[in-house]
Amino acid sequence: MTTLIEAPKKTPLTSRRPRTSTAVSKWRRRIPLLPALIFTIVVTQLPFVATIVISTFQWNILKPGERHFVGLSNFTFVFTDERLRTAVLNTIVLTASVVLISVILGLGLAMLLDRRFIGRGLARTLLIAPFLVMPVAASLLWKHAIYNPDYGLLNGTLNAVYRFFGADNGPTVDWISSYPMPAVVVSLVWQWTPFMMLILLAGLQAQPGDVLEAARVDGASPLAIFRFITLPHLRQYLELGILLGTIYVVQTFDAVYTITQGGPGSQTTNLPYEIYLTMFRKYEYGEAAAAGVIVVLGSIVIATFALRTIASLFREEVSR
Repeated sequence: MTTLIEAPKKTPLTSRRPRTSTAVSKWRRRIPLLPALIFTIVVTQLPFVATIVISTFQWNILKPGERHFVGLSNFTFVFTDERLRTAVLNTIVLTASVVLISVILGLGLAMLLDRRFIGRGLARTLLIAPFLVMPVAASLLWKHAIYNPDYGLLNGTLNAVYRFFGADNGPTVDWISSYPMPAVVVSLVWQWTPFMMLILLAGLQAQPGDVLEAARVDGASPLAIFRFITLPHLRQYLELGILLGTIYVVQTFDAVYTITQGGPGSQTTNLPYEIYLTMFRKYEYGEAAAAGVIVVLGSIVIATFALRTIASLFREEVSR
């Protein structure tokens, strides 16, 4: 006589948490972040929405009764106005020059500071110092202490060189009037080179030492090591420095306003300074708001690439 053994019946899992309790626990974890989220929305998003609304109006504060809705006409004006096109071109030239020169100089300084020598800590502190100076103070320093034609450091140095060779004082050069764009570029390069140096120095110190040592043992020259090992390793750090530098330099206002005030003849007028002139000299609120929206959207596009680069660096560090 055979007996049938019944298979055990599957019982429903009773340990699963109800969906409602899971949702409640999630919101409990998010509640402490709500004040920061609300503050961010109030401080950043609401003014941006107000700017978008203002950009759809033809609004001159000197003619308060003539304010009316014009749709996207202000954006059309931004892309067709000659002054704004010049400002866009000046912004591209200024940003590209400052970022590229700062990256090259920052890479050279980072490679020097990556070596061991006496006083490296002091040298690193002194090289970082320009980045810690307030932008307006740095601009005033370059305008009066260095570029001034009467008592500035540049003309004083040139006169000393002329006298050293037995000649009279050299010609007095008004650097700001004669070379307005290079004057602004040099002051910004002085300020942003330490920023690039710090990023690239972090990349250099993250290099695997065993790979470099193996390359030296195999007889690779320093130039070959830099070209085939160091430079590919620094690619993401270079991209990060260029993207972050572009985000900040494209918004430069203080150096242009303090050193040249956009002149002479709008040679250094960039987009932020042109927006300032449109807002506070022409009193065209709608046109200034439209230009500001375009600048913000462009900065968001650049910032998106910067965030992707940062995320890739974090993923690379985690995978090691």
